[in-house]
Amino acid sequence: MHERERHRIILSAVQERPILTVQDIVELTDASEATIRRDISALALQNRLKKVRGGAEALHPPQIGVLAARSFRADETVNSAQKRAIAREAVKLCHDGEAITINGGTTTFPMVHFLAQMRLQVMTNSFPIAEHLIKHSKCTVMLPAGAVYREQNIILSPFDSDGTGHFYARRFFMGARGVSPLGIMESDSLIIQSEQRLMRQADELVVLVDSSKFKTRSSLILCPLERVSTIITDEGIDEHDRRMVEAAGIELIIASTDRKEDIQQSPTVA
Repeated sequence: MHERERHRIILSAVQERPILTVQDIVELTDASEATIRRDISALALQNRLKKVRGGAEALHPPQIGVLAARSFRADETVNSAQKRAIAREAVKLCHDGEAITINGGTTTFPMVHFLAQMRLQVMTNSFPIAEHLIKHSKCTVMLPAGAVYREQNIILSPFDSDGTGHFYARRFFMGARGVSPLGIMESDSLIIQSEQRLMRQADELVVLVDSSKFKTRSSLILCPLERVSTIITDEGIDEHDRRMVEAAGIELIIASTDRKEDIQQSPTVA
């Protein structure tokens, strides 16, 4: 690849995320680390980006389209075995011919591997989920309208007219930033707006969270616990949190990670 083309790719990519690592750029350009480090130094001398330890960042990072939520890539490998086990249990609630909604996230994403042989109508705001189901399942896939948030790999809109009002689901499967006696917690108001619209369009709300989320707190409440029909988590949940869920009248499903396939890291979308 010519130097000019590499520079164009680097300057484009650095606008999409807070920090672009050398390895990120290597993957984008197929160039060596040494070449990429020289490119970053050259662009920094031209005052076209800022050179930082291990990578580069934009001189003026864009503020529009930034969410408080962590990126899909940052969360993808955290508690991956537990997430895969949780996803397997979630799919056991699905039946051929049903309409379901799956919200974007790294806990809901592994559901796609267990949906491969099913025929469902699926509404999702997740690019990785939609892409995988289109390529590797017989499901009908629908996407809402809105802006693309590349770091989180989701589509969100602040407006009610995003198309989700025309889809009604048997169940809405979603992850969460935290679970507390106050309710289900999220980290960004735009995500909450989107999820509340989807909640209105579903009979049941099924929350997929690994056990660490019972110790995580956020400043924003998505909904009270009583709105949730089912919580699926892993064996790490403690007795106090079990009692909290049961006291709210929520069905609690504990996913086991004993199975061999859950020990392995879940595959990612190419």
